[in-house]
Amino acid sequence: MVVAIIDSGAELSMGYKVSGIDPGRTAVIVVDMENDFVAEGAPMESSQAREAVPKMQQVLACARETGMTVIYTADMHRGDGVDAGRLVDLYPPVATNTGLVEGTDGVAIYPELTPLPGEIVVRKHRYSAFFGTDLDIILRGAGIETVVVIGTTTENCCHATARDAMFRDYFVVFVSDATGTFDYPDTGHGAMPAAEVHEATLKILAFSTADVMTTQEFTTLARASIPAVEGI
Repeated sequence: MVVAIIDSGAELSMGYKVSGIDPGRTAVIVVDMENDFVAEGAPMESSQAREAVPKMQQVLACARETGMTVIYTADMHRGDGVDAGRLVDLYPPVATNTGLVEGTDGVAIYPELTPLPGEIVVRKHRYSAFFGTDLDIILRGAGIETVVVIGTTTENCCHATARDAMFRDYFVVFVSDATGTFDYPDTGHGAMPAAEVHEATLKILAFSTADVMTTQEFTTLARASIPAVEGI
């Protein structure tokens, strides 16, 4: 079973640690690893996420080997944009229908991370994989207690999904080197490179939302937990 240890010491040491992984009650959520986000030259390209694909493959291999549930999300919008909302004001590719358009190759999962038969792909229209989708119903129907977040972008869709999972009382593991984002331009408050955006988000999540760990830490924990789970 999954046990979260809360450190409530005198020095405001917030956060929790997931001390074990029950594969039967754990789901890996692969957030938005679509061609339009990951492929070289894509309209919403995150090169950092593309560079993290080998780590994501390791997480998925461990999940499948140990019997965890694997769920993908794919952000997409109708061609007429009626489901895009304020995203048309934030992202030119969404506003011009040059990115994240349903029915196009751009919203297909990046080939190096192709879902296996039977693995669910949840279509979404906002950052969080829980907003306006049936993800929560799927997870609860599968008896999931812990969600593991990988994918892109660290600070938006991955962060929002992790937060919404925590709000719904799931334990959250956020894999630091199996997530990635893009460089932020100066919108009046200064530019910010992807590495800084990524690291800042990890620090925030570790304090308030999730157990942030590396791929190696996650796979080691998951495989070490199997004997104890089988003995229950």
